[in-house]
Amino acid sequence: MKLRVWSLPILLLAMACSQQSPETAKQTPPALNAMELPPPAPEAPGAPDAGETASPSVAPAATRKIIYHADVRVKVASLPQANARMDSLIRAFGAYVSDASEKREDGQWEHQMTIRVLPARFQDLLNHLNGLGALESKTLGSDDVTAEHADIAARLRTKRAVEQRYVALLSQAKKVADILEIEEKLGEVRGDIEATESRLKTLDDQVGYSTITLTYFQPIALSTPDAPVLSFGSRLVESFYSGWTLCTDLVLGLVTIWPLVVVGAAAYWGIRTWRRRRTRVLPEKA
Repeated sequence: MKLRVWSLPILLLAMACSQQSPETAKQTPPALNAMELPPPAPEAPGAPDAGETASPSVAPAATRKIIYHADVRVKVASLPQANARMDSLIRAFGAYVSDASEKREDGQWEHQMTIRVLPARFQDLLNHLNGLGALESKTLGSDDVTAEHADIAARLRTKRAVEQRYVALLSQAKKVADILEIEEKLGEVRGDIEATESRLKTLDDQVGYSTITLTYFQPIALSTPDAPVLSFGSRLVESFYSGWTLCTDLVLGLVTIWPLVVVGAAAYWGIRTWRRRRTRVLPEKA
């Protein structure tokens, strides 16, 4: 009887330990069964199987950073109609114009704009630009900046880690000289961080939105001015002035070539003197 009474507390203690309290049950999440698991994500085209190992040197197509850009030039029949058509296309494709200019010169009315559009709609928008008019030129290009983007992101993480170390050192510094030196280094690092963040944001913007530089122009006929009708009096005055100008030019020309006149006169005088002397010598010999 003593054995049963003494073992009863042990049995009660064991039963209490085997049961979870309500608070403990709330803290411990229940195990998910197979029906509660989310469905697997669809595999990207060209993705390796589970048993295959992707090459570490080639990034998957979904993670690559590619900048698409194009330069298009179109000749249109009516520039106002082309403007209205471009407004409709930009709204339809969810694009926006980052820069635009318009000018008239060299016998043509030209409009130029820089369009930013999502890469998924880049090619489709290019195809619709052919309907503006006669295509003069089209240049397409792409830049793979995956490695550059990864390098800049890694350098940004490194610089932020250095910034945190300088902040920790600054909180521990006691001397004024040490504080000033650490603050100077911290300012340099933060300047590098801002420049790196700016470059990273620029790359993200160029990757997130493709760029199309579009130029379309309308030829303009240049009007030829009519020849002015001159009266007899106007023509007489013009002729008198032209004659006076001719005489003035002759006088100025003679003044300009005075060395040649002097040399010519001296040569003429010398030849004439030589002939006279020769004429006198010949009769004497005869």
